[in-house]
Amino acid sequence: MSHHLSAEQAAAYQRDGFLSPLPAFSAAEAAGFRAGLAAMEAQDGGQLSFASNQKPHVIHPWLADLVRRPEIVDAVESVIGPDILLWGAGFFAKNPNDGKIVSWHQDSTYWGLSEPEIVTAWVAFTPSTPLSGCMRVIPGTHTVDQVAHRDTHAANNLLSRGQEIAVEVNEAEAVDLVLQPGEMSLHHVRLFHGSGVNRAPHRRIGLALRYIPTRIRQTAGHEDSATLVRGTDRFNNFVAEPRPARDNDPACLAFHAAMIERTTNILYKGAARRPDTQRTAL
Repeated sequence: MSHHLSAEQAAAYQRDGFLSPLPAFSAAEAAGFRAGLAAMEAQDGGQLSFASNQKPHVIHPWLADLVRRPEIVDAVESVIGPDILLWGAGFFAKNPNDGKIVSWHQDSTYWGLSEPEIVTAWVAFTPSTPLSGCMRVIPGTHTVDQVAHRDTHAANNLLSRGQEIAVEVNEAEAVDLVLQPGEMSLHHVRLFHGSGVNRAPHRRIGLALRYIPTRIRQTAGHEDSATLVRGTDRFNNFVAEPRPARDNDPACLAFHAAMIERTTNILYKGAARRPDTQRTAL
């Protein structure tokens, strides 16, 4: 069964810079995935570290399968073409009333990628609603070039550097992307987006998957890695990531540890502060 976007859906994505909601998996599967995440968190002492939350599909087979799901990749193919790399993945989790936010930002700010034809599939593991602090977007802002950001390094900000847009954002134009467990949204790398605090009695958990066409390259001056999830990579701009056969496979763990250093160098290039990769959550 094809899960490609219709012509109308693809046109809406190109016009608005986002599309939501779309099916990714069933609510029953979402419950199983939450259990998988809980096991990862327990292994990390109750909260994912910065390191564990960078490209976890490299060390956990259930995530390696999830990032390749046709329901997700078919939709992505509809907007970036048939040759697709997964460049990044990570969880965005807010506990009830923990005060965590995601400031208004563009994803492209510190990624170092050569062009903006990049799409994020944000997959809901729990209900993502205005009450729980769902993603909010400003339609059409993906047509804006890269704007200035400032680093806040705020403790309550889930972004790597607490980065926020340094120009005025008209929040009256914001749209809430409401998702139920197993649903996802797609958004363009330049789209203005953020999210508020979780006031719901349950956690708000989403998995952000960053997909790029294989022609894109890393420009930050550091070696980078990615996973081919569909088609052919004729460019070989990224080191190929291994697919784990079991949790915490030693070879995959070694690759992941080396990759974390490269990823940190890219995301924090020029930053005044860098994370403790063993203790700091995303």
